Amino acid sequence: MKQAMVLALAVMLAGAFAAQAQQSTTSATAKTTRRKTAARSDSAVSAQLSELKQAIDAQQQQIKQLSDQLQTREQQIQQLQQKVDQSQSASSQAESKADAAASQAGAQAQTVDSLKSDVADLKSNSTNAAVSLQETQKNISKQFETPNAIHYKGVSITPGGFVEAATVTRQRAASADINTPFTGIPYPGNSLSKVWENNFTARQSRLSLLGESKIGNVKLTGYWEADWLGTGVTSNNRQSNSYVMRQRVIYGQAKFDNGFSFTAGQMWSLVTEDKKGIDNRQELPPIVIDPQYNVGFSWARQYGARVVKDFGKFAIGISAEGPQATIGGRGFSTLVTNNLSAGTVNTVTNTFINAPGAGGGLLNFVDTSGYTINKSPDGIVKLAVDPGWGHYEVYGVVSPFRNRVFPCGVAGTNQGDTTATGVPPALKQIQCPVNGTTASSAVGAFNDTRVGGGVGINFRMPVVPKVLDFEVQGLAGDGVGRYGSAQIADLTFRPDGTAALIRTAHGMTGLEYHSTKVDAYVYGGAEYGARASYSGYDSISVLKTAAIPASPTSTAIPGTTTTTIKTNGIGGYGSPFANNSGCRTEAAPNNTVGGTIVGGLNPVTTPSSGGSCAGDTRLIEEGTIGFWYKFFQGQKGGLRWGLQYSYFAKNGWSGNNNKPVFGFAPKAVDNMVWTSFRYYLP
Repeated sequence: MKQAMVLALAVMLAGAFAAQAQQSTTSATAKTTRRKTAARSDSAVSAQLSELKQAIDAQQQQIKQLSDQLQTREQQIQQLQQKVDQSQSASSQAESKADAAASQAGAQAQTVDSLKSDVADLKSNSTNAAVSLQETQKNISKQFETPNAIHYKGVSITPGGFVEAATVTRQRAASADINTPFTGIPYPGNSLSKVWENNFTARQSRLSLLGESKIGNVKLTGYWEADWLGTGVTSNNRQSNSYVMRQRVIYGQAKFDNGFSFTAGQMWSLVTEDKKGIDNRQELPPIVIDPQYNVGFSWARQYGARVVKDFGKFAIGISAEGPQATIGGRGFSTLVTNNLSAGTVNTVTNTFINAPGAGGGLLNFVDTSGYTINKSPDGIVKLAVDPGWGHYEVYGVVSPFRNRVFPCGVAGTNQGDTTATGVPPALKQIQCPVNGTTASSAVGAFNDTRVGGGVGINFRMPVVPKVLDFEVQGLAGDGVGRYGSAQIADLTFRPDGTAALIRTAHGMTGLEYHSTKVDAYVYGGAEYGARASYSGYDSISVLKTAAIPASPTSTAIPGTTTTTIKTNGIGGYGSPFANNSGCRTEAAPNNTVGGTIVGGLNPVTTPSSGGSCAGDTRLIEEGTIGFWYKFFQGQKGGLRWGLQYSYFAKNGWSGNNNKPVFGFAPKAVDNMVWTSFRYYLP
C-alpha cells in the first residue's frame, strides 16, 4: 500500500516536470523566434525571463508542497501501517480470545445447564423438604397429641385392650360365667338342666402392653396381656365382685434379622393357628364372644420356650411347653374309711398323678383338680407354609405322663363283716402283691411313665381375598385331649394304678366374612373321646360307728367296724358297664363338696346330678353363628357390638349298669346366646 502511493507521487512529479520542460522548450523556441523576429527588443526578453523565474519559483514551491505532502502521507501511511499491525495483532488476540471465550461460553453453557438442573433439583428438594417438614411437624404434633406409643429410654411401649360389657343366656344352666365348660353341660337328670341361666359380666375386659426396641440386628419384644377371668379363694358375686386379674399372656422375645427368633414365657401354644408364618401375636382364635372359644378349636395358653426359623415362604418352630394331665373316668381302686364317731372320711388310692397346690408355694390349694407333678415338658414341632394363597400348618405333639403307683395302697380284709345277718362272716382278702400282707402301705411303690402325642393340621384359604376365609383345623392322638376347647380328658387309670391314655380327636371348620363395618362368622366343631375301660378294680369300704354308752333304760352298745370288699369292679373311661341310670332322672339336692359328706358343717347345697350317671363324653358338638358390628374404628379407638348364638349336643358313652340289658347313652342339649359391647383402645 505504501509503495503504491510512493509510485503514484513519483509519476505525478515526473509529469509535472515534463510539462514544465515542454513549457520551457516552448518558451525557449518562442524566445528564439522572438529574437530572430524581434532581436531588437531587450526589454521583452527580460520580462519573459522574469516570468520564467517566477514560474520556476512557483514550480519549486509546488514541488516543496508536494514533498511535504508526500512526507506527511508517508507518516500517515506508517501510522496507518502501525494501526493495521496493531489491528491485526488485536484481531488475532480477539480471535484467540473469541475462541477461548467460545470454549468458555460452551463450558459456561454446560455449567448453566448443570446449574439449571441443580436449581430444579434444589427446587424439587426444597419442595419435598417443605412437604417432609410439614409431615414431620404434623407427625410430631400427632405424636404429642395422640401418640401411637410411649417412648421410654429407646423402648416403644404400646398399650392396648378393650373394655367389655357382656351377657350370656343359657337354656340349661352350667353354673358358669361368660366362659362355657363344654363337657359340663348338664344331662337331663341334673337339676341345672331344668333352669335358665343369665349372667352379666365385664370380666373379659382386657389390658395389654407391648414393649419393642432394637439392639444391632436384634429386635427385642416384651408383651403382657391380662383380663379378670381369674377367681381368688374369696371371690364371689354377691355385692362387690371380687374376681382377680389373671395372666393371659406374658413373654419376652428376641428376633434376629436372619429369621431366627427365641421366645419364652406364658404364651399361646404352638398348636394354635397363626395368621402368617410362626410368630407371637399372630394367633387366630375364633372371633366369638365366648372366651372358651368353640368346640374343636386347638389351643392352650401356657409356659413355653420356643425357637423359630423363618425362611420367608415357610417357617419351622419347636417349643417346650408346660405339661398338665387331665383325668377322666371312674371306678378306680380305693380304700375308704368313714369314721362316723370322729366325723372323718379317709380315702386311699393306688395311684396319684396330680397333687393339691401348696399355698406357701403360691399354688391354688383349693383347686380340687390339683397340679400335675411334671416329669418333662410337652414337645411341639410345627411347619407353616405361606405359598401366596392361604396359610397351611402341620404339627406334632409329644406329651409324657408320669404317675406314682402304690401296689399295696388298696389292701385289707373283710374278716368280721357283719353285713350278712345270720350268715357266717365271709373271709375275703386283698393282699399286697409285694409282701402278701393285708395292710395298706407304700411298699413297692414305683413311677409309671407313659408317652402320648398326636398330629394336627391348621389351614386357612381365602375364598374371596380379604373378604371371605375358609378354615379347617384338627388334632388327633393319645393323651392330647386338653389341647381341645372341650377338654376331654387325657388319661384314666387301670385297676393296677398305671395310666391309660385316652385316644381323642377334635376338629373345627369355619367361614369368616370381613368388611369395613361387619365381621361375621360361622363355625362347626366336634371333639371325640374313645373308650378306655377296664374291669377288676378293687374297692374296700370301712365304716366305723361310735360306741353308745349305757343308760338307765338301755345297755351299752359297742362301736362297730363294717368292711365291704369288692374285687371285680368296673371302671376307666366310657365303660360299657357303667351306670347311667341317673343321667335322665332328677333327684333331690344334697350337701356335698367334691363327693365328701360335710353334714351340717357349712353345708354347700349341690343340685342333684341325677344320682348314678357316669356319662363319660363320647362326642360333643357345637355350631356357632354370630357377627360384630363396628360403629367406629379410627385413631381414637373402636366401638363395636357383637351377637353370638351356639347350639350344643353332648353325647355320652352308653352303659348298662353291668346288667344284661341294652346300655343307655345319655345326651345333653343346650342353646346359648351371648352379647358384647366393647370399646377398643386405639
